[in-house]
Amino acid sequence: MPKVRTKDILEQFQLELISGEEGINRPITVSDISRPGIEIAGYFEFYPAERIQLLGKTELSFFQELSPSDRASRMERLCTDVTPAIIVTRGIEVPDELIEASERESVPVLRTNMVTTRFSSRLTNFLESKLAPTTAVHGVLVDVYGIGVLITGKSGVGKSETALELVKRGHRLVADDCVEIRQEDQDTLVGSSPDLIEHLLEIRGLGIINVMTLFGAGAVRSHKRITLIMNLEIWDAKKQYDRLGLDEEKMKIIDTEIPRLTVPVRPGRNLAVIIEVAAMNFRLKRLGVNAAQQFTDRLADVIEEGDQE
Repeated sequence: MPKVRTKDILEQFQLELISGEEGINRPITVSDISRPGIEIAGYFEFYPAERIQLLGKTELSFFQELSPSDRASRMERLCTDVTPAIIVTRGIEVPDELIEASERESVPVLRTNMVTTRFSSRLTNFLESKLAPTTAVHGVLVDVYGIGVLITGKSGVGKSETALELVKRGHRLVADDCVEIRQEDQDTLVGSSPDLIEHLLEIRGLGIINVMTLFGAGAVRSHKRITLIMNLEIWDAKKQYDRLGLDEEKMKIIDTEIPRLTVPVRPGRNLAVIIEVAAMNFRLKRLGVNAAQQFTDRLADVIEEGDQE
């Protein structure tokens, strides 16, 4: 089922439907927008018919300079069976040739009072958000000191309990159990919760609790950019864990690699505090302060001084 239809654009931006109502449910498959000035001039060799077509003051003022036959033929070629919509900006009067062609081909013609560049920017942002690649990950997403921390691990390892402790310590829950992730940019992943389980936490032995009801609106948020992954796993005595923090592991989600830390779980370890410190340390690293690297450099200097003696 298409993510976005022309009808969604009509409702989102409160546009005026001029003609072509039969095609109001046409799917929109790309976020790119076309301003078909060169097509109105007569060149259709590379016409991107699958895009929303935006007609502003420039295009329509030139259109009025054409002969009646050219005006009719250009609008007929603009209206194809895959064109999701043609939108006229600035509240400009829609040409009769466009109305006639759109009715024949069932291409919705919409109108807005907004200026072309501003509307184009807002529409592009809306479409990129709606059409962004998406996936779902089993885990918990929490906002810790402004860092979006995705807590992963096998079922029963204590992800939700750790999230509950973080919420009690003043941090904010985004999603529990299932995190819906969309890639908004080349290196930007944004996580949110499915509507059905938004604001809910499942604690074994306790059941489902509503975090917003218990802790207030300040304890939750609807979405958050994911910048760090904390993978919880049961302590394995035979496994060597990173003790310095120099090795940076990454996890790829969709097309973006996110730094991942593996934290062994065993009785007595306060996971909430560890995640808090990990988030703060991550912020320090982004500011250029790397404690592990500084220690390694000092150690190398001490060893070098000892060798010289």
